[in-house]
Parts: sequence; C-alpha cells; structure tokens
Amino acid sequence: MTPANNTANDTTNYDETCPLLRTTSNVHNAEAQIAEKPKSTPLPKAQLAALCIVRLVEPITFTQLFPYVNEFMSDLHLTDDPSKIGFYSGLVESAFAISQLCSIYQWARLSDVIGRRPVIFLGIIGLAITTLMFGLSKSLASVLVARCLGGLFSGNIAVIHSVLGEITDSTNQMVAFPIYGLAWPIGSIIGPLMGGAFSHPASKYPEILGYQFLKDYPYFLPCFIASTFAIIGIFLGFIFLEETLPSKRNGKKSISPNASTNGDSVTTAPALPEKPLSVSKLLSVPIISALALSGFMLSYIGTSFDVVFVLFCYSPIKSGGLAFSASQIGYSLAIAGAIGAAIQLCIMSYLLRTFDPAKIYCFCMSLWPYTFLVLPVLNLIARAGLDETTGELGTTAVAFLWVGIAFVLLLTKAACVAYGISMILTKENAPNAASLGQSNGLVQFTMCFARSFAPFVVSALFATSLEYNLLGGYLWLVTMIMISFLGMTTSRKIKQNSVKTIG
Repeated sequence: MTPANNTANDTTNYDETCPLLRTTSNVHNAEAQIAEKPKSTPLPKAQLAALCIVRLVEPITFTQLFPYVNEFMSDLHLTDDPSKIGFYSGLVESAFAISQLCSIYQWARLSDVIGRRPVIFLGIIGLAITTLMFGLSKSLASVLVARCLGGLFSGNIAVIHSVLGEITDSTNQMVAFPIYGLAWPIGSIIGPLMGGAFSHPASKYPEILGYQFLKDYPYFLPCFIASTFAIIGIFLGFIFLEETLPSKRNGKKSISPNASTNGDSVTTAPALPEKPLSVSKLLSVPIISALALSGFMLSYIGTSFDVVFVLFCYSPIKSGGLAFSASQIGYSLAIAGAIGAAIQLCIMSYLLRTFDPAKIYCFCMSLWPYTFLVLPVLNLIARAGLDETTGELGTTAVAFLWVGIAFVLLLTKAACVAYGISMILTKENAPNAASLGQSNGLVQFTMCFARSFAPFVVSALFATSLEYNLLGGYLWLVTMIMISFLGMTTSRKIKQNSVKTIG
C-alpha cells in the first residue's frame, strides 16, 4: 500500500516517508518553475506602429528648419552684421526649448486625468498648425510666436513615452523600445534633408514649383510637408492608438489584489482607483529623484556635445578645430544618425535581454568623458596632415580624420542609448500606474530644462576659451570632461535604487 491509498483503518506510520515524498515533489516543481521562462507578451503591432509615426512628428518638425534657419533670419533683415545672425537663430531655438520646458509636466499631469489619446492628438494638431505658422512668418516676432507655441504643443513627449510603457511589459520591452527608439534618428535625418531640399523651391525648381506664393514664402513648403507628416500621425493614431491610461480603458477589468477565496467561489473586492502622486511625493521617491537629476545631467552633456561638435568642426584648424565646410558638417551629422539607427536596430534588443537596464545606463554615462577627450586628437590629425602651402589636408590625413570622426560619433551614440534606458527605468520604477505620466513628465522636464540653456552656455564657453586662449584654448574641454564625470557619478544613484529588471 502506498501513501496515496492510505485509509482510515491503516495504522502504517508515514511520518517519515510522506513528508519526504512531498518535499521531493515540491523541489522538482520549484526547479521546473525556475527553468520555465515567462512567455513573451504579444506586442500590439498596430499600436506600436502608430506610436512610432506619432513619435516621428517631433524630430521632423524640429530639425527641418536647421538647414535654412540662418538664411531665414538673414532674409528678415534683422542686422547688417552676418556674425550676429547666429544670435537670432539661437534665440529662435531657445524660445522653443523654454516653451517646451513650461508645458511638458503640465501635459503629463493632464494626461493622467483625461487620458493619453486626447493629449497626444491635441499636441500633434498644435505642432502641425504652428509649423505652418513658422513657414508663413514675415517678421522675427511672428517667428518667435510660432516657435513658442510649437514648444508648448511639443511638451506632450512625456505622454508618448508613457503610452509606450503602458502597451509593453518586461517580457516584450526589449523588442518594442529599440523599434520606438528608431523614430528620433530617422526623423532627424528626414527633417534636415527635407528642409535643405525644399526651402526656396521656386528658385531651385522653377519649372515645377515656380509659383508666386512660394517666392513670397520660400520656407513654407518644408513646413507644409512636415505638417503633412503630423496629420498622417493624427490619422493613424486615431485609428490604431487605443487609450492606455488604466482608469480610462473602456470595457477592461483590472485585476484587484484584494481577492479572497472560499471553496470554489472567488469574491473580488472592488478595486480602488489609484491616484497620481504630487511632485513633492514623486521627488521623495529615491529612484525618481535620481532619474530626474541624472536625466538633467544626461541632457546637458548630450546637448552640449551636439553644439560643441558643430563649433569644433567649423573652427579653423589652427584654432583647434577641423575647418569643415557646411556640407562636410552635414555629412558628419548624417553619419551620426545612421550610427544611432544601427545601434537601436541591431544592438539595443540584445542589451535589454542580457543586462540590467540600470547597469546599461551607468555604462552609457561613463562614455561621455571619452567622447570629449577624442576631439583634440582629431585636431592633432588635421594639424599633422595640413599642407602649409595649399592649406588643404592630405589624402591620408583625410582618411584618418573620417575614421576618427566615425569613432567619436560611435561613442556618442552609444552614450545616447541612456535616453532610451531612462524611459525603461522610469516605467519600471514609477510608484504606481496612475503616476507613470507624471513620472515621465518630471524626468522629461529636467531634460528640457537642461536643453533650454546648454547651447548658450557651451557655445559661450567655447568662444571665450578660443578668444582668450584659456588653457591653450581648451577650457571648454576641461570643463565638459569634469561635468561628464559628475554626470557619471550621479548615475550611480540610479543603480543603487532601481528595480532590477532583465528581459
């Protein structure tokens, strides 16, 4: 007779054998559970595709004016001194960044109340209208108004990040986040190409686009095309993008943790809706405050590098730069976009499956000091290969120089992976589902705050270093390396406080 066939009349003592058998069985079951990996949740492909199209709108509308903004300011006849044109074009971009800073947290907070869809659609509609306003502007005042309004409406970026967090989980985010991350590098390639090709279309393509309207408004066409992308985003979003805010989902029952069982019956207590936390309470959460602080450092360092890299390429070789032409700088930026897209497409998914996001984030932040350190090496290559007679670089020097540029841009785009990892960490560590939007908004707010003044500070530091030959003209380099090490230090707090999640 076995223990399974034991009856009430059986007097056999199973005190030793029965617990042993049960324990052995439990051990096997535990081992099987450990060995069995959770199945990956199917991705909502239509929603993800619509979200990526929506995400494309901002980089396209933001970067399409880069090729012609200086020319636009010159056409407005604001000054007779060409060297001051940069001040006005910088003012235009600062107006956008400051307006975005003022609205980003408010959009996130509003989306936690009325839902994600209304906020996203309202933001895209606003971007489409303000981009058209920019193309129709005839004065500095109208340009600034258009850019300020555009910045206000583009503040919904944190809400888009929240939707991505709500349609994914830890089993499929290693696929979704890299795909979503492709939107910015692709948009930052499309935008400048579009702006350069379609500004002044009446003079470039007189047979096809020689209309008087396009002569009067030479920057309208790229703005119109960018607005068309925005309208497509609205259309696809309206069809495929579902509401993801838990409290606003229609016909979806949430699982309550307050469930009790009695025999075969299950009694579920009604789930109380979660409430979003206030800013002060969010900042009291160690991991959220660490993400906000490190996000500020990341955005300041990353934005500063973008600005200083262009200044470095444009400056004369004898002043510590590379003396690149505008087209050569454009090629460099195109290489940067291609490298960024390749990292998102080929490497990001593997990293998320293999490593803890907090460790990836810290590693990315540790790369920033070296990205700045490589820049003087590029100048040394240019100096060594410069022909004093012709003032041009030799073929070998040019080859080594472009290899070096590709290397420094590879380092930069690898460091920029931290932007995508920050989204994952914010999603995984938000105090509750209702606070996800505000958590994203808080982190994005600190990033936008850094972007609002980083270009002015680093460009002024760069110019001052060269003008007064401070530290041999490299005061800007020493300062940025020190700030990069500080950013690396702040990122360690994220590693200490984050929830460990490996896909």
